[in-house]
Amino acid sequence: MALSHTILAAVGNTPTIELRQLVPGGCARVLVKLESHNPTGSMKDRMALAVVQGATVSGRLAPGGTVVEYTGGSTGTSLAFVCAALGYPITLVTSDAFSREKRDHMRSLGASVIEIPSEGGRTTRELIQRMIARAGELGAAPGAFAADQFNNPDAAGGYAALAEELWAQSGQRIDAFVQSVGTAQCIKGVASVLRRLQPAVRIAAVEPAESPVLSGGAPGAHQIEGVGPGFVPPMWAPGIADEVLQVSTADAKDMARRLARQEALFAGTSTGANVVAALRLARQLGPQRTVATLACDSGLKYLSTDLYSTQSTWT
Repeated sequence: MALSHTILAAVGNTPTIELRQLVPGGCARVLVKLESHNPTGSMKDRMALAVVQGATVSGRLAPGGTVVEYTGGSTGTSLAFVCAALGYPITLVTSDAFSREKRDHMRSLGASVIEIPSEGGRTTRELIQRMIARAGELGAAPGAFAADQFNNPDAAGGYAALAEELWAQSGQRIDAFVQSVGTAQCIKGVASVLRRLQPAVRIAAVEPAESPVLSGGAPGAHQIEGVGPGFVPPMWAPGIADEVLQVSTADAKDMARRLARQEALFAGTSTGANVVAALRLARQLGPQRTVATLACDSGLKYLSTDLYSTQSTWT
């Protein structure tokens, strides 16, 4: 491998593996792209780099300017990583609803972090809206650049390379792609590329069963970090996905733990939700077909949460 002269060159080119233990006989193969291999352990490194680069090129982020963002943790960590590499100060608005590891990681990368109290550690629409409002106030200050992940036009493009990598790694065989929806930037960016490469590909969005807003249901509290904000994201359009699959917090956590034990794949709750949904499609599609999904981040981001820390809940 060639020497990289900047840490930012380590973003992307992540491996893809095939699940061997969890997929029943008679199902499609299930591929998982390990976005946990990005520098901060998250797929969000891709969009953070695209957002900051886009802002500097356009002049929205001037030299010495401060980046401001609301975040469930991974986006903020990724933006803090990019800002540390490029020398920009950053202020992040997050909450105690998200893991301690994520908040500590942001601070370790030099970010100024503001925490908004949650309702019992759960993600709700009201919490996300309060975070957005606070970041909006800070982002309106002179010299500030509001990254605004839900609305930023550069974010989806950051995932184009992910789709191209996945297509090549699959042997150019992807019948369905599954991804959980937070901002909808990832599924939008990946779907646009995959449909160009394989027009018949089936795109499935995943949302928390407790907050099925993409399915037309009412918002609710859940504990799948980074997805299900409780409202339809501005970048979402019904045509992005062919279907929306609902996965409960309990099922997502259980699958994340099974992935660790049975596949040695250590990931977070949104990855668990992805794999639950991917297995549903694999059963429907049957042999000789391929379902692809993402390991959105690393399980190292959740060691202090009940996903892994409270042994009695899963041993």
